[in-house]
This record gives sequence, C-alpha cells and structure tokens, in this order.
Amino acid sequence: MKLFFKQSTLYLALLVTGCISTRDVRNAQPPPVPNLLPPTRSTTDVNYVTRVVQQAGPAVVRIDSTRTVEASPVQDPLLERFFGRQSPPPERVQRGIGSGFITSADGLILTNAHVVAEADNVTVVLKDGRRLQGNVVGADPVTDVAVVKIKATGLPIVKIGNSDNLLPGQWAIAIGNPLGLDNTVTQGVISATQRSIADLGVPTERVDFIQTDAAINPGNSGGPLLNAESEVIGMNTAMIRGAQGLGFAIPINTAQRIAAQLIAKGRVDHPYIGIQMAQLSPELRAKINQSKLGLIINQDTGVIVLGIVRNSPAARAGLRPGDIIESINGVAIKDTQQVQQQLEAVKIGDRLQITINRNGKRLAIVVRPEALPAKEAG
Repeated sequence: MKLFFKQSTLYLALLVTGCISTRDVRNAQPPPVPNLLPPTRSTTDVNYVTRVVQQAGPAVVRIDSTRTVEASPVQDPLLERFFGRQSPPPERVQRGIGSGFITSADGLILTNAHVVAEADNVTVVLKDGRRLQGNVVGADPVTDVAVVKIKATGLPIVKIGNSDNLLPGQWAIAIGNPLGLDNTVTQGVISATQRSIADLGVPTERVDFIQTDAAINPGNSGGPLLNAESEVIGMNTAMIRGAQGLGFAIPINTAQRIAAQLIAKGRVDHPYIGIQMAQLSPELRAKINQSKLGLIINQDTGVIVLGIVRNSPAARAGLRPGDIIESINGVAIKDTQQVQQQLEAVKIGDRLQITINRNGKRLAIVVRPEALPAKEAG
C-alpha cells in the first residue's frame, strides 16, 4: 500500500508540472503487487527421489533363500511305546526374502546376515529380471552383515557415502522388497543416529544404528538407505514390531569395515574382554547399595562392571564387579556405547589400558582382548 501511495503522489506531481497529461493518468495502471511465493516447478520435472531411484535402483537386488529345518514329529505315545519311533523327524523348507545392493561390477553384494543365515540355497534376482545363484562369502551375526557373490560382470553398482557425519533431519530413501513387493521405494528423514543396542533390544550387539522414519518392513532387510546424492549411507536391518515410523539401518562405514574382513578371510574376529556392564544412574546406584552384593557405589554416572565372565581376559587381568570404568586407552568413558566403540577399535591381542575406580581408588589395568566367543558379549 505504501508503494502504491508513493507512486500515486509521483503521478500527481508530474501532472502538476505538465510532464504527463490527464489522459496519461486515466490510462495509468497501478504498480504490480510483488509475488512473495517461490516459483513452482513444472510437473514434468524429475524430483530428487526419482533421480536417486534411477541412479541407485538398478544395483538393488532381491535375495531369495531357502533352508531346511527339522519339524517336531507328532507321535502317538502308545504306538511309540510298543513299536518305537517309526520314522525320522520330518523336515520342512523355510523360505525367506530379503534385499541387497551390488558394490562391485563383478558381483559382490552386501546384505544382512540374517537374510542368508544357514541357507541351503541363495538366489539373487537382479532388477532386469535375471536370476543368479548366490554364494555366501561370509556372514557376521554380531553386526548382521553378510557378503554374497554372484557370477556376473558389468553389473551396476551403488555409490558409497559416509555415515560418520549424518545429522537428524537429512533426507533418507529406502529401496528394497518389503513383503515380497519388488523394487519398493520409501522416503523419510534420518530421525536419529547412534542408537545403541540398549535402545532396541535386538541381538546385534556392536552396532550404533541409524534411525529413520522411511518405511522399513520384512523384506527390506539388507537393502540400502540412501541420501539425496544417491549415496548409500546405511543397510536397512531392523524394525520394532508394533511400532510405526521406526526403522533402523547399519551405518555403511560399519558395514564396509565388516564386509572387507568377510571378503578377506570369510569371518570377523571381534575383540572380547568378558565383562557385563551397565550405565550408572541414581536408581541403579540405590539398588546396588541396597543389594547383598557388598558393593557401595558413591556416584550416579559412569559405567559399572556388574559381572566378569569366568576365564575371560577381564578375569585374568584382575577386573572385578563394582569397578567403575573411567577411561580406555586415554578416552574418557561416559556410557556403555563408548566401551564397545573402544573395544572394536583395537585388534585381538592389543593392549587395552583401562582406568577404573575401585572403592574410591584409581587403578590402571591392562587387558588383552581375545576373539569374541559364540553367543558372548562384552
């Protein structure tokens, strides 16, 4: 309105001075109102999600697996008493569907370990419809990463991004085969990073997950989570049953590190010291002090050792229940997640310098990690 009044005043001044005529004033148009809305794109424009799918989609595969399991036989107790077991336990075939993505033109594929675990047969279905036999190079149940190899050349591959600098709110696109629906695309954002095992309660013990609200369902497992630049930033792996808008992915830097070891030697040796630990809180401190463990804890924060595995590296080094871990190799420890990170950063047999607080006294203890035994943690 101010602009219009100023313009009208100018017209009046010019009319008085004779610079313009009355006819000019009658024909004059009011100044245009500026458009404050951003320009809209044509409906023919290709949006960024479509571009990501066009670039990465050809390298996303479907993985079909089968495994034979024994079924519990139903026996008539009376007949079994007189004639014994009549036949061996029957077997049944379990079928699974997952996803994966090609990382080398000669057929290396990353997927989840649980997609191909104990599989008798693995078939990889490419975007162009080809079905190829897959060979499991290696699988690591601790991080849920596996590598599958197919015999082919000239295959499309994904671009690998960097998962170390992700921020909540960045775009995230998932491609996979949820519920057997091939080549399904979902979009969302990164909801959080560094979600620990304690947050999820699933058996992958040494992964800090990426959380996303991009829809992830059974069959998405092993598929890529991509950023707006068409780069893989994670491997979709976990969901919480009954929840909506919650999906989780293994950071691609972790998946790449594990895959390199699987390709090199077919297995991954995770460092292990053999402790059971917990995050201290006022509530946990009160429970410990009131228990019959004979421990008195004088702080509410930090990581406390609750148990020591018999004959473990921690036991041989002299760690005890009640010890509070203050630092590992010079890095201050504030939570259990940091303990796992420091442990994964060393090699089997390396010196692990752990500073502890034991009954108010600071002690330095050297532990030499061993390879993680099956079904162990810590």
